[in-house]
Amino acid sequence: MTIGMRAIGCLAAAALLATTGCSGDSDDTQVRDQKVEINIYWWGGEKRAEMTEQALALYTARHPNVAFKTHWQGNQGYYDNLATQAAGADGPDLFQIDDNYLTEYAERNVTLDLTPYVASGALNLSKLPDSLAKYGQVGGRQVGVAGAENTPAMVYNRTLVRELDLPEPTVGMTYEQLFEWATEITQATNGRVAGTMDPSADYKALWLWLRAQGKELYAGRQMGFTAADLTKWFQMWQTARDTGAAPAPDVVKEANGGDVTKQLVATGRAATSFMWSNQLPELQGNTKDELALVSYPGDPKGQWARASMYWSAFRGTRHPEVVVDIMNFLVNDPEAGKILGTERGLSPNTDVRKVVSESLTDPTARATINFENAITPRFGAAPAPPPKGHSKIRSLLTAAAESVQLGQKPPRLAAQEFLNQANGTLAT
Repeated sequence: MTIGMRAIGCLAAAALLATTGCSGDSDDTQVRDQKVEINIYWWGGEKRAEMTEQALALYTARHPNVAFKTHWQGNQGYYDNLATQAAGADGPDLFQIDDNYLTEYAERNVTLDLTPYVASGALNLSKLPDSLAKYGQVGGRQVGVAGAENTPAMVYNRTLVRELDLPEPTVGMTYEQLFEWATEITQATNGRVAGTMDPSADYKALWLWLRAQGKELYAGRQMGFTAADLTKWFQMWQTARDTGAAPAPDVVKEANGGDVTKQLVATGRAATSFMWSNQLPELQGNTKDELALVSYPGDPKGQWARASMYWSAFRGTRHPEVVVDIMNFLVNDPEAGKILGTERGLSPNTDVRKVVSESLTDPTARATINFENAITPRFGAAPAPPPKGHSKIRSLLTAAAESVQLGQKPPRLAAQEFLNQANGTLAT
């Protein structure tokens, strides 16, 4: 059993014990006029901490009987520490989680079932895009609420494209059209800048490509596509590298890890990078050229409004109504939205998003919101959140894609080995 699995197991046990031991005094009607301290935990940097604590201070100003005990840290080791806290006497009532772990926590009954609160209106999700609200459901239960929204976006170098007098990429362009456009850029720059990053190791690029063809990345507890599908994906990008549309494998490998500072559109090695829309401001800070956003190639119905992260509550919290009200505040309150800004992504509430947009002075942050607002109506339905093992699947895909990129394995062999490993991971 891995450390992560042991930690989750302890966390689940702690939550179940809390539920059993505190059932007699968990009625928040008894504490509305008493002092209540809510323990809240998230990952992120100092900027996120400052904004979150300011928003919580606003909640306390409106509800003087509610105080907060906050804990935050970097992403590394977050989930092990979350499990440790939950196993103690002072575990978090409210915590941040992403779709690498949401399904696992929900299936272990660690998370509070929010469905009754949504039904009663105590947790109002009516201003969230339908696909975004449903992306917090596991097994028909609402177990998380989007703390912010983001969506995949192809970031491109607008300055370079205009200097070369080439058309800018458009929503709905095919991959074949992208490769033709990219080859023109590579040739026009004498190979100094490749036309497009090769995202064959990127799970979200593969997922959207599959969805545009009516398939999914996952089908319950197994992968939702065949080795033939993945072979075609790997071969498509092999051709893009061979024809010069995409850069050499060693250049591609630099960016496969996802580090924003190493993305090829920012380092000048390629005219595009396949990223999240809310990463535009950070990418822009790493280059003097103007960057812009467009959807990934293919029909945008393959995309959906995705939670960049969720707020979830522990099933064993002694103050579920207070915790739910705080979640409702963080998602739906315009003043809270302005404080939180776009650091986690765009506000999940479309009305709040408009208010936030009007308050922003950073042009790249506003461009992100404008892009999301324009593309969201064209999205398709949300899939189920990824199953337990998603983070391992992502690593396996990166390894398989890099084995093809570096010429170590042919596409068909790499695809079949990946499917075998991935389905084995999901079956455990």
